[in-house]
Amino acid sequence: MSNEQVESRLMAYGHTACAGCGEALAARTVLEAAGRNVILTNATGCLEVFTTRFPRSSWQVPWIHSLFENAASVASGIEVALKALGRDTGTKVIAQAGDGGTADIGMGALSGMLERGHDILYVCYDTEVYSNTGYQRSGLTPLNALTTTSPTGKMSWGNATRKKDLPAIVAAHGAVYIATASAGYPVDIQRKIKKALSFTGPKYVQIHSPCVSGWGVESHLTVRMAQAAVNSGLYPLFEMEDGEIVRVRKIKRDDLVPVDEYLRPQKRFAHLYRYPGGDEHVKQIQAVADANIERYGLLG
Repeated sequence: MSNEQVESRLMAYGHTACAGCGEALAARTVLEAAGRNVILTNATGCLEVFTTRFPRSSWQVPWIHSLFENAASVASGIEVALKALGRDTGTKVIAQAGDGGTADIGMGALSGMLERGHDILYVCYDTEVYSNTGYQRSGLTPLNALTTTSPTGKMSWGNATRKKDLPAIVAAHGAVYIATASAGYPVDIQRKIKKALSFTGPKYVQIHSPCVSGWGVESHLTVRMAQAAVNSGLYPLFEMEDGEIVRVRKIKRDDLVPVDEYLRPQKRFAHLYRYPGGDEHVKQIQAVADANIERYGLLG
């Protein structure tokens, strides 16, 4: 890559993310697809921390950080201000947060943004854990996953709840465009971000972003893990317009993998293979994947 290409990066190299960070890959892909004429807001979290270590910043576009819970609220204020100043033509506003800052702490602000109908793209980087503060469970942590607040032991197999269906919640608010994506498929991310920004109104894109340290996987497995989640049916990729599913990424039958292939390399699921009875919990997770395959018609 030439020096000119490096300098043109809208999210510059040199940040302090973990090697193999899925969120860093996803965020860079989002920004390259969105282009330079954007204003970003960012919730507190890993992405905010590793890209803005004082006195440096990786962001080569206007970028604002406020609190953990209000990326959507700050973005709403920016969008209204641009309209009031007559400077909204062509400038896109994007709010960014992790799963904790979206599905939990920031849920109210996101709901307000959607309800008011702001012309904002909200991007959730779904690492399935509070990555920055010690790997606590979030509303998007999957069933039976080990976290520091859903430990395993004689009385527990890890997280006792399934992932919150956040795209459905967003759809119930009347968002004009919703998509799920994966760090394992960056070209698909680019297409969906560009498509989202072609709509006027509230948009939502949720990107599965492996957290190598929180999940306990080797750094070179990031893309492979992301793709295995998709090809097992655990993380279906689809698009919605005005509440209706309009496109689904099919799983080729030759690419379909059992959930075991996705779970086994991750330390957060190691207890399922270490203790008697774990196989029944693996079957529960397989049932979740099978239900997704049926619900979304994923098999090609």
